[in-house]
Amino acid sequence: MEIEQVTHDFDPIFDEHSRILMLGTMPSPKSREIGFYYGHPRNRFWKVVSDVCEEPLPETKEEKIAFALRNKIAVWDVLAGCEIRGAEDSSIRNPVPNDMNKVIKQAKIHAIFTTGTKAAQLYRRYCYPRTKMEAIALPSTSPANCRMSYEELYEAYAVIRKYIL
Repeated sequence: MEIEQVTHDFDPIFDEHSRILMLGTMPSPKSREIGFYYGHPRNRFWKVVSDVCEEPLPETKEEKIAFALRNKIAVWDVLAGCEIRGAEDSSIRNPVPNDMNKVIKQAKIHAIFTTGTKAAQLYRRYCYPRTKMEAIALPSTSPANCRMSYEELYEAYAVIRKYIL
């Protein structure tokens, strides 16, 4: 698979009631294909977050947006664009960060979480100098992170409860 220039072209999910900001790195090819966050059928993001919030799994794009807003969760990605091979975060070159202030200035964000190590690294390097808000790195929910059990993911993501309840 070749490296391609990719631009993030869907809006962040948030409103003025959002309290946490969940940041991925960049939408995967599957997410870009369907035009929504964590779109790969084996990505565990929506399952783990809905379980942590003790709600049924949202299925459609509209249900996922309503779920996130109802639970005061903003969802976006660290990058607005980059060169990347498929969904391989390790292949990212020439990253262009999103302006986190688009969300932070309109919502009362109490905590920022990244869904994976690369998102955390990129956030620290490109976004933290402007936001001055530390990000808490959570494990990736990607199918590529198969070494982590669902139970381990759930335990790691349970930390978001204290910010949204």
